[in-house]
Amino acid sequence: MAMAVTSSSAISGPISYASSEHKAPQIGSFRPVDRSNVSLPSVSFSRRQCSVKPVNAEQKRNDSIVPLAATVTSPEVAEKVEVEDYEQLSKDLENASPLEIMDKALAKFGNDIAIAFSGAEDVALIEYARLTGRPFRVFSLDTGRLNPETYQFFDAVEKHYGIRIEYMFPDAVEVQGLVRSKGLFSFYEDGHQECCRVRKVRPLRRALKGLRAWITGQRKDQSPGTRAEVPVVQIDPAFEGLDGGVGSLVKWNPVANVHGTDIWNFLRTMDVPVNSLHSRGYVSIGCEPCTRPVLPGQHEREGRWWWEDAKAKECGLHKGNLKQEDENKNGNGQANGTATVSDLFESQSLVTLSRNGIENLAKLENRKEAWLVVLYAPWCPFCQAMEGSFVELAEKLAGSSGVKVGKFRADGDEKEFAKNELQLGSFPTILFFPKHSSQPIKYSSEKRDVESLMAFVNALR
Repeated sequence: MAMAVTSSSAISGPISYASSEHKAPQIGSFRPVDRSNVSLPSVSFSRRQCSVKPVNAEQKRNDSIVPLAATVTSPEVAEKVEVEDYEQLSKDLENASPLEIMDKALAKFGNDIAIAFSGAEDVALIEYARLTGRPFRVFSLDTGRLNPETYQFFDAVEKHYGIRIEYMFPDAVEVQGLVRSKGLFSFYEDGHQECCRVRKVRPLRRALKGLRAWITGQRKDQSPGTRAEVPVVQIDPAFEGLDGGVGSLVKWNPVANVHGTDIWNFLRTMDVPVNSLHSRGYVSIGCEPCTRPVLPGQHEREGRWWWEDAKAKECGLHKGNLKQEDENKNGNGQANGTATVSDLFESQSLVTLSRNGIENLAKLENRKEAWLVVLYAPWCPFCQAMEGSFVELAEKLAGSSGVKVGKFRADGDEKEFAKNELQLGSFPTILFFPKHSSQPIKYSSEKRDVESLMAFVNALR
């Protein structure tokens, strides 16, 4: 008997027979076969014949990434994922290439896994998926506030790969309520978390409820303060998947161990389309009001939510990173064991100031020398990013410049004091203490290269 197979955006089907006497009732776009009245001894039905196909094989857009197969409860098409020790799997894949990790993820989860695409350099994930030769799905969160260049990039990616990205949108009523009550730019005043929760986190949660696994572009070097321990694969600590409950969603991070420069070398080598914002200094790209280019000496994540403390620079999509950090560190950035975060700005040209030391420095009205002091936290990725330039500056000023350079660790128990007495807003904060004034002058620029810092000192000394 002839059997024809066509594809839909979520699963392969329907399976139809030449006879018109046995038409299965339609459920969504899937037609389960009613076998009660059909005798087909020569045909062996298997899950392989009812296997799912990726949405990227279909040209029609969907408004949800929940697989249609999720609505079908027939045991003949339900695919159960075997229990696996993902902690051990992550160790086994620690030295694997991104391509090998991607292939493993797609092979294991089929249509129940999708790539999360932000419209930045994580387009590398789509290229790796293409190289596996396996079908794959891609989804993205359209917050309604992305840059025009990002929307153009989405379109270019769809055309380049011949796919349809599955866009998720925020709830219109929630957005309306937020904007009417707090305005369009409330995040500049009270933080980005509420807006991100409405525009990103909740749409993501809806998307992930239709999956058993997802693939992200997280890298350890993106944010040493929150992503330094990102594993290659893990049970998602923050979201639930299709089956519901803790442990129902697996999170794959194929490029966790890849450096950002290697990602860009890969993109250039493979001639992959990229967001045009990258050519204008943007590295980490999010919503337009909350993204800006990074400057010399800045870490790539410093272009996001620049008005906030570095420790809060996660939008909530990967909030499990923040949770781990909060659980494992006390207020001084020290682990609840013996491990300690390495200190920064280690140089004989810098003076380490204690609480009493900087209090006395701040009280003096007539100093023998001017001082340049950085208020920092060792765990802060932006402090880490400027360490080299600040140490180089200290070495240049050492000796007969008339300016001493110091550092004061201002996190933990010292943070409130630094906020109230030393103008600390976020890390790092740089202060210049003139010779004949007790009032320190705060360096307001985001440029932290040696030349910019030296210009600041020369203008005041």
